[in-house]
Amino acid sequence: MKLPRRQFLHLAAGAVALPALAHIARANAYPTRPVRLIVGFAAGGPADTCARLIGQWLSERLGQNFIIENRPGAGSNLATEMVVRAPPDGYTLLEASSTNAWNATLYRNLSFDFSRDTAPVASVCRYAGVLALNPSVPAATVPEFVAYAKANPGRLAMASGGVGAPSHLYGELFQRMTGVELIHVPFRGGGPAVIALLGGQVQVFFGTVSGVVDHIRTGKLRALAVTSAARMDVLPQVPPLSDFLAGYEGSGWECIVAPKGTPAEIIDKLNKEVNAALVDATFKSRLANLGLEPFASTPAELGKFIAEFTERWGKVIQAAGIKAD
Repeated sequence: MKLPRRQFLHLAAGAVALPALAHIARANAYPTRPVRLIVGFAAGGPADTCARLIGQWLSERLGQNFIIENRPGAGSNLATEMVVRAPPDGYTLLEASSTNAWNATLYRNLSFDFSRDTAPVASVCRYAGVLALNPSVPAATVPEFVAYAKANPGRLAMASGGVGAPSHLYGELFQRMTGVELIHVPFRGGGPAVIALLGGQVQVFFGTVSGVVDHIRTGKLRALAVTSAARMDVLPQVPPLSDFLAGYEGSGWECIVAPKGTPAEIIDKLNKEVNAALVDATFKSRLANLGLEPFASTPAELGKFIAEFTERWGKVIQAAGIKAD
């Protein structure tokens, strides 16, 4: 049977529209079940803190639980590989960070390419570190600490959240710029490193502000300087390291990525909700209290930022000869 031209065109247009309508329906329905947000570090660090804040927000906004799963190991590479291999359906996401960008250079035999195998979803926050000491170290300023460390080479233990973690790289940069010698003791995340610092098993930690700020406020730890280029509102009395070491600057970031191939409609929906959190006064206040700064972007902007950050720090890591495997 030959269809009239107008009826044929009508049917053809409808057939073309069906996939688009299916995508829209899928995005509108998402999520229909709990979503897993995988964190590559132990509980208590900035990645975990950021993930729990944004996970709670997304749970409330989207009506499904965003379950935080901590999968520490290999500097977040285990968690990253888990997400890369997951179905690209929006139900397994990764709380990614600057560590993932650093790992691209630190590790030579990864089974995945972070930038190639993930889809940027939304940036969440930025943060800086703070040079924190166990009170047993007799130094109240950066110059005093440098002098003490030089007088006791190899006797002070520097904790980190793992090889290539922000706390490691900030500390390595400090050593290169001052000439001090610290013993690097990597832990499986910032939380365990803080516990060791509080207990005196290690004496030095270039930890993220969010992980140590409460202990600094109560006097359990002593803050000498922050790694940001300027003072931070959460610790206004603590000077930046650049006041003593010209050009010193170290900052990290947290974001959400999904497996490559995740539908753009789902990514855009998540991006919209995350960005809504970053302009919400209550949410911003929670971040500020932890020393975290809102960091909003589109998925495209986030992808460009990650690529540039990876290239810039890759050169620094190579020059320093830092390797994780």
